[in-house]
Amino acid sequence: MVGITAYGAYVPFNRLERKKIGEVFGERGMPGEKAVANYDEDSVTMAANAAIDCLTGFEPAKVDGLYFATTSATYKEKLAATTIAGVTDLRKDVRTADFTDSMRAGSSAMLAALDAIAGGANSMLVCMADCRLGGATGALEQTFGDGGAAFLIGKEGVIAELEDALSISSEFIDYWRDAKDDFVRSWEERFVITEGYNRLVKEAVARSLKKNNLTPKDFSKIVLYGPAPRHQAALAQMLGFDKEQVQDNLYSTVGIAGVANAPMMLVGALEDAAPGDKILFVTYGEGSDVLIFKATDAIRQLSPRRALRGYLELKKSTMLYNTYLKWRKLIDLEPPRRPDPVSPSLPGMWRRYQQSLGLYGTKCMNCGTPQFPVQRICTKCQTKDQMEPYTFKDKKAIIATYTVDYLTASPDPPVIFSVIDFEGGGRMICEMTDSEVDKLDIGKEVEMSFRKIYDKNSIYVYGWKAMLKK
Repeated sequence: MVGITAYGAYVPFNRLERKKIGEVFGERGMPGEKAVANYDEDSVTMAANAAIDCLTGFEPAKVDGLYFATTSATYKEKLAATTIAGVTDLRKDVRTADFTDSMRAGSSAMLAALDAIAGGANSMLVCMADCRLGGATGALEQTFGDGGAAFLIGKEGVIAELEDALSISSEFIDYWRDAKDDFVRSWEERFVITEGYNRLVKEAVARSLKKNNLTPKDFSKIVLYGPAPRHQAALAQMLGFDKEQVQDNLYSTVGIAGVANAPMMLVGALEDAAPGDKILFVTYGEGSDVLIFKATDAIRQLSPRRALRGYLELKKSTMLYNTYLKWRKLIDLEPPRRPDPVSPSLPGMWRRYQQSLGLYGTKCMNCGTPQFPVQRICTKCQTKDQMEPYTFKDKKAIIATYTVDYLTASPDPPVIFSVIDFEGGGRMICEMTDSEVDKLDIGKEVEMSFRKIYDKNSIYVYGWKAMLKK
């Protein structure tokens, strides 16, 4: 049996109500809200946090590979999957690859992982995230949202068995960006929907149902990617599915999160699935992938995780449109009146690889005291060079003290710096993120979140920040 053994998701804490976008331009905004990645988040950090959620209760050392899918990669030339592999503590001898340039990149990565399992691998981690931009006053700006999803693919403890997969491919241009474009471009909507989305997805689903001798009534849910809610609903009806069978496309709560949209919907379907339920997973982009999953009895034993439902409940919907513009660097601001940050040292980043990505310190093998950052001499018993690696990213921590800085230049003032104490030992000075000042207090519990620290000279420095325990 081959299929999904675990799932995870990530939705940014900040949400922008669409009516606020319309108000800026004197227009009526679309309904609902969109999830907006913070200025210290991108597709890599969102995918990494979804992957951490997915691995809850699982041993990273047993994963044989990691595939990452996005259309909004941080670098145009540099693998992102290796960064996420470092964050999730995977072994050095794992296979890593990035999948990109299509809305089908997420399902393509899943199919590649399923093929790897069929070829002898034991477990593959697939994660996807997107942070796309639509031009101001356009429908895409309001439609797009940010988010991520992750799946563990394997053959032991399968919670959703893959019964069949079918793909069709077509050279069809509807949405696109070239190397110089910041914003997604689109052709006229009737052509895009009629000749692209409707035609290609209908063909793929029809072939899959015929091949497996199935009808729409055989499925508990259809997870159907759609560029907009009305198009998804209309196509599902044309395919013969009832409204109750169509999985929520997250438009009102997250927005259309690119490559991650359909996978996030699949996470939502799996959260509600019962043993025996069939799920039709359908993606679109220069063709269509159709995967048939059947939930197993093991889905009831999956360890608790935040997943999609948990992240949807955690939000702040007070952000303004001008904050969104600042975070996406869409307006020119007066530069801070202070020296530019120092360019990152690549040798230094290489030396601190494990500490920066895996949030590793050390633990004394003599007295068992954890300490951060990495130490040679134990701060408690003074034993020298008797240390073992110790990760803090999943350890409980509380605020020992903090300061609120209104003078430091930041896209999201004020800047909150904190000293946090980890349970069992270890103290860290770090910036806080996605935390409201009026809710801070000494002794409050925090959790760690993987974030972008800063960038300079096209080099991105990643690390960890603390945020109030949600």
